[in-house]
Amino acid sequence: MEMKEVRASARELMKGFCRVCPVCDGRVCAGEVPGMGGLGTGASFRANVQALADVRFDMRLLHDAATPDLSVTVLGKELALPVLAAPIGGVSFNMGGKRSEEEYVAAVLHGCRVRGTLGCSGDGVPSFIIEAGLKALRELGGEAIPFIKPWEDAELYEKLGKAAEAGARIAGIDVDAAGLVTLAKMGRPVGPKSSAKLRDIIDRFPMQFILKGIMTPDEARKARDAGAAGIVVSNHGGRVLDFTPGVADVLPKVAAAVKGEMVVLADGGVRNGVDVLKMLALGADAVLIGRPFAVAAVGGLQDGVTAYLDQLAGELRSAMVLTGTAKASQVDSGILHQ
Repeated sequence: MEMKEVRASARELMKGFCRVCPVCDGRVCAGEVPGMGGLGTGASFRANVQALADVRFDMRLLHDAATPDLSVTVLGKELALPVLAAPIGGVSFNMGGKRSEEEYVAAVLHGCRVRGTLGCSGDGVPSFIIEAGLKALRELGGEAIPFIKPWEDAELYEKLGKAAEAGARIAGIDVDAAGLVTLAKMGRPVGPKSSAKLRDIIDRFPMQFILKGIMTPDEARKARDAGAAGIVVSNHGGRVLDFTPGVADVLPKVAAAVKGEMVVLADGGVRNGVDVLKMLALGADAVLIGRPFAVAAVGGLQDGVTAYLDQLAGELRSAMVLTGTAKASQVDSGILHQ
């Protein structure tokens, strides 16, 4: 399945919810939450894309890195390329409802595994959002990462327990969902977690934990000290707080604060394989991608997801050759133009 076909299908199926723009930069969907846009003015969404656009490479061709190795290891999992599908839930109210939650999450998680990487499942209201993700997780023998929102204790512990029972060996908490307006409107508010509370949560369950929503070095260190195995540098796609910096702008300092002590993932504005290499050069071990996977899954289900991953791999491989980068697991910041 060609990506042109996938995008055309998605444009029709997501009409009124996402325009499937040639460049997904948040300009025409600002304030469309629920929907695919960024909160308020959309400044945080746009900042993610612009921060990556401002990064430049030095091109180098006098080398022997003709067949680069795209694989990386993340929390003990060897991935064929340094890309994971970010957790997205609520197909019915964010993406037009033309695909069921089960269809969507199965397409993303199964498509990622077919191409040798991991997909993440989301959480939210109604309960079928998490249940669809856990169903796919069981089908995959635990080879996916469920992300749970920062609910109050009873609901949080219940959902993490279900994730463990479904076979999850890695689980995420998207702390950047704290204060998410869509949940507040449904009478199900979420909130921040203290370092002590995070330590209690992490100690309760036999899983490695990733905390998504870390945007400062001090919070990266707090996540490490609370026992998290990894973090995702993320502003929740610009959907929770207006006027944050772009992820690529803060990533170097955040990554440097915990380098070698935990896995650092980055999520925000990544659209193609060139963007993936930029994030790796800025300090990430791998990246999460959200909206483009949503378009791929809605437009072509599992075939759309694998087509998008194939496109990313080709773009990343080309960028690595043109910058003299032999291994995705050893990207040098020196490939960036200073």
